[in-house]
Amino acid sequence: MTKNKVVSTEDILSTLCRSVTEVLSSASGNQIAYSAMVQKITRTCMRPDIGCFVLFDGGFTGLVVTNFTAQAAMEIYQDYMRNMGMPEDEIASSHLSDDVSNVMGELMNQIVGDFTSKVREQLHTSITQNQPKMMAINKQVQISVDTTMDRPQARRVTFTTQSQNIFYLELAMDKTEFIKLHDFDIAESVDPDTIIASQAAKDAKKEEKKAAESADDMADDDFMSDLGL
Repeated sequence: MTKNKVVSTEDILSTLCRSVTEVLSSASGNQIAYSAMVQKITRTCMRPDIGCFVLFDGGFTGLVVTNFTAQAAMEIYQDYMRNMGMPEDEIASSHLSDDVSNVMGELMNQIVGDFTSKVREQLHTSITQNQPKMMAINKQVQISVDTTMDRPQARRVTFTTQSQNIFYLELAMDKTEFIKLHDFDIAESVDPDTIIASQAAKDAKKEEKKAAESADDMADDDFMSDLGL
């Protein structure tokens, strides 16, 4: 009898970490890396300077918290805005700006969206999320976020930006294991941007072909005209 593959909390955390690095690196053009070592912690907590939390439910229950230093948040935010072509004079210069919180909240929403998609593809289960809550926090304030879980497990992972600024991701979720009963194919995720780009390329080729055919027809007409036909 073959041993069934078991997916643990650490495997699910690894999937979440990949979502963080892929989304933030793609959005900002900033190389994001995470530590190979993970900390076991007793509870999740929002800390200065910018914190965000997202609750998810469904196949399993959990809570994701990200804690950014002001430097890490501003590096990612400003790189993202420049990557979007935003003029320098329209980019916020303080982590207390509402624009910074809004942008970081939207990036967090994309991260968790990517994570839920990976969970659906890899674990054949579904989870739903609430809207991320992102806020700047005073250095002397800590906010604990509690959620109802039977046997919670909490983990913390350290992330590093391209300029060596630090931020942290904390995950709390039910103690659970997914056991693979039989092999299955993991469906490839569909990237809407890739589909749009592919269709645009096809349309461009069609237009080039039409233009070439039109040019050939005009050349034939000119040739026949020169012959007096």
